[in-house]
Amino acid sequence: VPVPYSCAHRPSAAHSSTISNSSHHASGQQICTPKVDIMFMKTHKTASSTFLNILFRFGEKHHLKFAFPNSRNDFFYPSPFHRSQVKDYRPGMCFNIICNHMRFNAAEVAKVLPADTSYITILRDPADLAESSFHYFGRVVPLTWKLSGDDKLREFLTDPKLYYDPEGFNSFYLKNLLFFDFGQDNNLHPDDPKVDEAIQAIAKRFHLVMLVEYFEESLILLKDALCWDMEDLLFFKLNARKGSTISKLTPELRAKAMEWNAIDLKLYQYFNATFWEKVDAYGRERMARDVAELQRRNAEMASICIEGGHAVDAGSILETSMQPWQPIGEKSIMGYNLKKNVDKAHRKLCRKMLTPELQYLTDMGVNLWITRLWGHIREILHW
Repeated sequence: VPVPYSCAHRPSAAHSSTISNSSHHASGQQICTPKVDIMFMKTHKTASSTFLNILFRFGEKHHLKFAFPNSRNDFFYPSPFHRSQVKDYRPGMCFNIICNHMRFNAAEVAKVLPADTSYITILRDPADLAESSFHYFGRVVPLTWKLSGDDKLREFLTDPKLYYDPEGFNSFYLKNLLFFDFGQDNNLHPDDPKVDEAIQAIAKRFHLVMLVEYFEESLILLKDALCWDMEDLLFFKLNARKGSTISKLTPELRAKAMEWNAIDLKLYQYFNATFWEKVDAYGRERMARDVAELQRRNAEMASICIEGGHAVDAGSILETSMQPWQPIGEKSIMGYNLKKNVDKAHRKLCRKMLTPELQYLTDMGVNLWITRLWGHIREILHW
């Protein structure tokens, strides 16, 4: 049975808005209360670490209770989510937010969150996601070790079945990863009726499906749907790769990546269409104004918080606490240096906005001993 109520420590203050889930105030303005019960389905390689930082700060602001994993930074992915994986879980416990990587299992998720929880997720262009996943996870998929050329992605996409075993260890990272993350069979034929049934189930369950390529527009839709403030949306791009490691897919390779990830393509195309329906309902001009305002505020925060105003290579990050997790054998994920002498009014917010995911989880009391142990093993092996 889903938890029937929110366990927020105190009601969030109502404020005026123009969103659809509000009631009218006598003055003609609409009044709504921020929604605080949120399930964020954190998909892989989709700017989800950036959104997680937004959620962490929102949760702290409203004194919310997170359902965190125990001993690591995900819910024992790729095993399907089960409520017993939640740190300190007991039947009947109430949580407001769950947001760490998992393999989605709707029935189990519903048992740890209030019945009216808002379900949010994010998708990415399947070709770009396939390239990013190959770069980040390729070395933990044993069959790819047979790839010998300088351009391993091209070699893989030329004949992926040579290097792909549906039952192979970590093989899901290389084919229809989004569909797999949602708890589905990533090896179905794209025309199998189960694919369309799964997409419809996702559409029914999730209130908002954001798109990486339109991240700011996605945040504005989120603000509208959940009655948040613009200040809740402020962000710096976290876990981004440096430009020299980003492969520019040729039209030929992009087409091959789309063909190989045909289910993810169907998923993305469906929610790309519904996304722009929501934008049209919001109003294109209004959206453009709000995106410009968000960009202005983010640029202002960057000038206040970030040394040099931009991300730097891993080797140039001065504080250990600001070092992001790196893929095996790489130092390709960029990070930031916190500006010295940030004024007192912004110091705390700046540090939180720049803190990578693992460090933020540790700050919030999550014991990541398995993740840390794996990190130490990688250091010893020079991975």
